[in-house]
Amino acid sequence: MRNEVMEVIRQSNEWKTFLREQPAWYRKLSRHPEELEQFQIAALHYYQKTIPQRVEKFANGLQMAQMMMHMCSPSMNKDDFRKNLPFLSKSALSCGK
Repeated sequence: MRNEVMEVIRQSNEWKTFLREQPAWYRKLSRHPEELEQFQIAALHYYQKTIPQRVEKFANGLQMAQMMMHMCSPSMNKDDFRKNLPFLSKSALSCGK
């Protein structure tokens, strides 16, 4: 593989790890070093670091926090929880009371 390509890959531990886990990219970059950008994009997808994936991860965390806040709010009746979320145990419904 070309030294320029290896220097770019050495800048990121994730790229090095991705190259070790996906040896097809080593062969591909050896033959076609101009595909370095596709390699970087593939690594972002592999590690789920694209913008849409990060937004989705943030939204899931926010949704979980909202659900927890809603569960512990005093305005909601425990029976309403049992109807809406039957998989929760009684200890989860108490919210530390």
